[in-house]
Amino acid sequence: MNIILKSTITCPNCGHQKEETMPVNACQFFYECEQCKTLLKPKAGDCCVFCSYGNVPCPSVQEKNDCCKK
Repeated sequence: MNIILKSTITCPNCGHQKEETMPVNACQFFYECEQCKTLLKPKAGDCCVFCSYGNVPCPSVQEKNDCCKK
């Protein structure tokens, strides 16, 4: 299985989009929108901002692991 490491995050506040490289060994819990400076946090039930606001889920979820939920 090929793991996709790039995800485009869309800010729910202003709609700004930016492609980011996802970390492979950790979850990213916070992300600041470079346009409106809103601090994004994962939605309830999601492990990271990429799973909540990205167009591609994080590498751990792609691999069907439990991600950061230990």
